[in-house]
Amino acid sequence: MSVQNAYNAYKQNSITTASPGELTLMLYNGCIKFIHQARKAIELQDIQNRNKYVQKAQAIISELMITLNMDIPVSQNMFGLYEYMNRQLTQANIKNDVSILDEVEGLVVEFRDTWKQVIQKNRQQQFSGNQV
Repeated sequence: MSVQNAYNAYKQNSITTASPGELTLMLYNGCIKFIHQARKAIELQDIQNRNKYVQKAQAIISELMITLNMDIPVSQNMFGLYEYMNRQLTQANIKNDVSILDEVEGLVVEFRDTWKQVIQKNRQQQFSGNQV
């Protein structure tokens, strides 16, 4: 097995064994990665890759929107923010504007960091619950 095949198998296994919370964290990290790649493409004046990576970031934002439980009030607020991020990504793509990408990245990083804290808190509660 080649190194690349082993890496792909590892990556696939980590996705299939991840909890829903960990999958959401992976989506946020993927979105950040694609925003970075879109920024680099803008700096290199690579229109094709800029468009590709912005669309990949938008696909992740769309996936995050789909997975929201709209019965929870905070989800309605998050949906609106996700819509805003999607519109801003479109504007960044059209205007070739790194500052718009920076704004969206800041929002995604905030969501990701908050989500990471929620996962850690849940793990601590589960662990302390198992000890009692």
